[in-house]
Amino acid sequence: MHLAALQFDIAWENKPANFETVHRLLSKAAFEKDTLVALPEMFATGFSMNIAVISEDYGGPTEQFLADAAKEFGIWVVAGAAMRAKDGRVRNKALVFSPSGKLIAFYAKMRPFTPGGEADHYTAGEQPISFQWQDCAVSPFVCYDLRFPELFRQIAAQRKPEVYVVIASWPDKRIHHWVRLLQARAIENQAYVLAANRIGTDPFYTYPGRSIIVDPQGEIIADAGDKEGWASATMDVEALSKYRAGLPFLADLNPKP
Repeated sequence: MHLAALQFDIAWENKPANFETVHRLLSKAAFEKDTLVALPEMFATGFSMNIAVISEDYGGPTEQFLADAAKEFGIWVVAGAAMRAKDGRVRNKALVFSPSGKLIAFYAKMRPFTPGGEADHYTAGEQPISFQWQDCAVSPFVCYDLRFPELFRQIAAQRKPEVYVVIASWPDKRIHHWVRLLQARAIENQAYVLAANRIGTDPFYTYPGRSIIVDPQGEIIADAGDKEGWASATMDVEALSKYRAGLPFLADLNPKP
């Protein structure tokens, strides 16, 4: 089972340009069928507060692009977008598409980045989610969520996902936090962590990439560095199952009375 994270310099509020870049990278990478591929937070627009311009209803151009890409390349895709619900409120979401091009799950960021004004524009999500990818449960999170381990533990207690996906726009001045927090989430939840961050600049920040894949021991097994490209690795599900059975720490999330 294969994991991959794409990183690139997101063109500010320019969806067609970003769609073209992602398609080019997917074509170049030629990932194996059924690979779980993560794209950064708000991959089509950048981390913009301009919700009147960038947000979409379901079935809009970003969703259609992701559906088409998942189907064309035969992959699973987790990618971020600003989505407008029927209630008119906009949420920063992770959308999940299967190789059939179907939207199978979505997650709304539970912790908007208040220091950057996100909470003034985006409505927070209410609960973590998980979806089934082949033989594994996968739980997606978005950027600032990473600083709140209780969110990860909430879904761990319910489902014990084998994989956590974190999609982000994480700036360079806090990149050492990014790496350490991802390693911590892997260790404490005995799971793989697939993390996609962007590179380049927007009107406010500079981004260093460091899209990585972390194994359940907290070891970085793939690192995309600071250039356009991707990190990819193979997941050893059998070894993970043996590790969890030998050290059943997750069982104590719900201790018996």
